[in-house]
Amino acid sequence: MDADPDLFKAIGDATRRTILDELTDKDGQTLFEICGRLTMKHGLASSRQAISQHLAVLEQAGLVHTRRQGRYKFHHIDTGPLRSIVERWPIDREEPDP
Repeated sequence: MDADPDLFKAIGDATRRTILDELTDKDGQTLFEICGRLTMKHGLASSRQAISQHLAVLEQAGLVHTRRQGRYKFHHIDTGPLRSIVERWPIDREEPDP
């Protein structure tokens, strides 16, 4: 199975990787919470619109799923799509004999 190009685009940006780190640390955040954590913990002063666009790229790659509850939209990380990278370049490969 070949990794989706959208996946590489999604993880190729430092801000998107930071968003994934934050969702790993605390899953199920709203846009407001994510923006606050990015500003306070990482000094990223991106607009809500910019973060929303980053989240859309992550969602398109399948790395983030959303659910609505009332007027709130919660973002959840899904690391499943990363399996295609590990399958393509296995980590536990044996070293060839010299």
